[in-house]
Amino acid sequence: MAVGLLRAVIMGPPGSGKGTISTRILKHFALKHLSSGDLLRDNMQKRTEVGVIAKSYIDQGQLIPDDIMTRLMLSELKTLNRYHWLLDGFPRTVPQAEALDKACEIGTVIDLDLPFETIKQRLTARWIHPASGRVYNLEFNPPKVPGTDDITGEPLVQRDDDKPETVVKRLKAYETQTKPVLDYYRKKGVLESFSGTETNMIWPPVHAFLQTKLPEASQKEAATQR
Repeated sequence: MAVGLLRAVIMGPPGSGKGTISTRILKHFALKHLSSGDLLRDNMQKRTEVGVIAKSYIDQGQLIPDDIMTRLMLSELKTLNRYHWLLDGFPRTVPQAEALDKACEIGTVIDLDLPFETIKQRLTARWIHPASGRVYNLEFNPPKVPGTDDITGEPLVQRDDDKPETVVKRLKAYETQTKPVLDYYRKKGVLESFSGTETNMIWPPVHAFLQTKLPEASQKEAATQR
């Protein structure tokens, strides 16, 4: 068990399975998970000062400036001082990474390295039933009748985010914006990349790696991390 509290970041392109891997990490290890997306949504819903400012950028289709994201995340991290934690969705730019470094030392960056073609196939195969939020994947769990929800028989739709042309744009944007962050952490010697084409292939080495850094959580402890 490494001395001190773990300060970790998980990174990966949209559709790389970050959510699934993060959920499994929480189930197995005693740590807190802080998602920038969840925190943003919470602040926008509560109409906090940062939430209102962030929403104004999102509504205009613009990226939220580094200083606003940094202020939001660092403020929340202060409440987690006593815990091991895992950051998800932050930092996304080098200035954000540099600001985070001034507040605390990141010891581990988990990079989920999947081929873009695999991610493109995975995301464009995703269809949803808008009323219930049920998600289908044409490869893994297709609907019984093509194009319709299993329970209601209503038509399925593909989110704009999952349309092929949008997926390609999202992946290119991730590569442009986030590759410098990966390089930044690689130079610091804290980047651990896990490659594969499926979440179930990537998870065992991630789990084995974290066992060298963290105590395994009991079921009771794991439940309190969520």
